[in-house]
Amino acid sequence: MEKTIIIGSGPAGWTAAIYAARASLSPLLIEGTVTQENQEKNRLPMGQLALTTEVENFPGFPPGDFSGYIDSAIPKGRKSMLPPRGAESTGVSGAELVELIRTQATLFGTRVVSDDIIDVDFSRLPYKLIGVTGNIYETQTAIIATGASANYLGLESEQRFKNRGVSACAICDGALPRFRNKPLAVIGGGDAAVEEAEHLTKFTSKVYLIHRRDQLRASKIVAKRAMEHPAIEILWNRIPEEILGNDKEGVTGILLKSTVDESMMELSVSGLFVAIGHTPNTEFLRGKLALTGKGFIVRPVPFRTNTNVPGVFTAGDVADDYYRQAISAAATGCMAALDAERYLASL
Repeated sequence: MEKTIIIGSGPAGWTAAIYAARASLSPLLIEGTVTQENQEKNRLPMGQLALTTEVENFPGFPPGDFSGYIDSAIPKGRKSMLPPRGAESTGVSGAELVELIRTQATLFGTRVVSDDIIDVDFSRLPYKLIGVTGNIYETQTAIIATGASANYLGLESEQRFKNRGVSACAICDGALPRFRNKPLAVIGGGDAAVEEAEHLTKFTSKVYLIHRRDQLRASKIVAKRAMEHPAIEILWNRIPEEILGNDKEGVTGILLKSTVDESMMELSVSGLFVAIGHTPNTEFLRGKLALTGKGFIVRPVPFRTNTNVPGVFTAGDVADDYYRQAISAAATGCMAALDAERYLASL
């Protein structure tokens, strides 16, 4: 029986592993597997951070030449997992950053297995976690850090231009040189979409907000801000039909289809931000933990990572439908490990 098992391998999971390992909890981390289903649902190992190009807002990683450091810090056997660095890269990439955090965790003694947890039994101790492989893992505590997957449009061209002009996080990527002072587009009509559009106006003077209906789903005050913003133009009753671009420039435009007639519209933009929500990876927890209406894990104790089951804690985007940043995920990973340590000491 394990003292603690961490499910998930993004910045929340690996940070929890660092703190749990340093507390002599001998953590076991279940990092997920690379399957067609996981790829289609955007829930591959290493989390959403691994899909981000340059990371400019993680403390301690200012722009610079990280190539030598990456070569010395990451084990040779893991370097093949990293995408090649672009010629113009000046900072750490998301894949490199999460790999560095993983390296810290394993150096402190974290054990790692590749499996997908498909069911749990939290009714009695030891808690049981059932993997898709058929393996059953028993533990005194568990930290759920399975993240939330960004919802995409499902277009083939969208997949082609991910990280080359297509993004699901304006706060993460909007300040990159690729997008500065160029026309950009945001897909969506909720509060998050409007907030993404407003954020992008800090870096460019033209942002198109594209919505499939004739009115925004955002709250009235938020919608009013969008409609009155001089840099935001709302395109009503339109949906993306195809993302346009090429291998050299990445995204160059969008082909939009009307939702009320057969008309088409071609829009020249250099970036497309998809803001149609996130889906928390909690299917295996339904009926086992308290979840919100959107499927995020409920944290009943303010400023703690407790769930409604004693000894089960949560970290990262799987319980966060508001911030969704690598740094906030890592912070709650630290908190969850400390909460697990203190819970075990109380037994």
